[in-house]
Amino acid sequence: MPPRANWKGFLRLSLVTCPVALYPATSESEKTSFNQLNRQTGHRIKYLKVDAGTGDEVPNEDIVKGYELDKDQYIEVTKEELEEIALESTRTIEIDEFVDKADIDPRYLIRPYYIRPDGKVGHDAFAVIRETIREMNKVAIGRVVLTNREHIIALEPMDKGLVGTLLRYPYEVRNEAEYFDEIQDVKVTKDMLDLAKHIVNQKAGRFEPEKFEDHYETALIDLINQKRAGKPITPKSKPAATNVVDLMEALRRSVGKEAAPAKTGKPAKKPRKAASGQKEMLMPIEGKKPKEAVKKSAARPQRKSA
Repeated sequence: MPPRANWKGFLRLSLVTCPVALYPATSESEKTSFNQLNRQTGHRIKYLKVDAGTGDEVPNEDIVKGYELDKDQYIEVTKEELEEIALESTRTIEIDEFVDKADIDPRYLIRPYYIRPDGKVGHDAFAVIRETIREMNKVAIGRVVLTNREHIIALEPMDKGLVGTLLRYPYEVRNEAEYFDEIQDVKVTKDMLDLAKHIVNQKAGRFEPEKFEDHYETALIDLINQKRAGKPITPKSKPAATNVVDLMEALRRSVGKEAAPAKTGKPAKKPRKAASGQKEMLMPIEGKKPKEAVKKSAARPQRKSA
């Protein structure tokens, strides 16, 4: 079963409307996470909402939103007042226009969501909207309200559903000139460019996410397993930094390195696939019955001193 929908409402193209549900397309829950502990007691650290003036804890029902006008001067805004200005996009994704995907600057992309029909009705209308976008080879642009804010959303067909990617507003994207103006104008020679292109051609391939391993996640799991086993933690040696003096020579050596045949001997170690769940690498504590690897409880190490 898919996770609970982040949003439910209607998808509308002119007079064609259908009920839809929106689900997060990505997840961070499989990554190893840590709790903050009191070094002296080993207890978890908890955060409380307290009054900045009195220091007293404030219950949730007494907390309201406030816009700061000046230091310690706020305009209070209630939940009811925010609901009164609710936009139509709170309940409806209205498709405003269709654009080419190449027209969307990648800096505007935020996060993807899966969109599917909600319930047993509206599948026909959903299919019409989906296939129209697919046949026109366009991206549909609409608006949706999530977490009390209106977002631009770009809709694309994927299999039998849609992928909706939230987009930033122009005021959220910083001007590149602030960062690039001081970059020196450098003349790149044809020989250097040819060598660099040769390196690119040697490394050319297809983007296949399953080939990539989260090395930091793997290192974290190895660290936890070593501490659970009571083994000493030995710092790994770091590669020495190299100073490139002759750029042309570095390019030539890079071409030779990429063209060199692989050394014979032990077969290359296959990377662990993150798609199958990296937490399966966590080993059970010796002497205890192993638990299912995908359960979060298996990832929590017992507190030990290093």
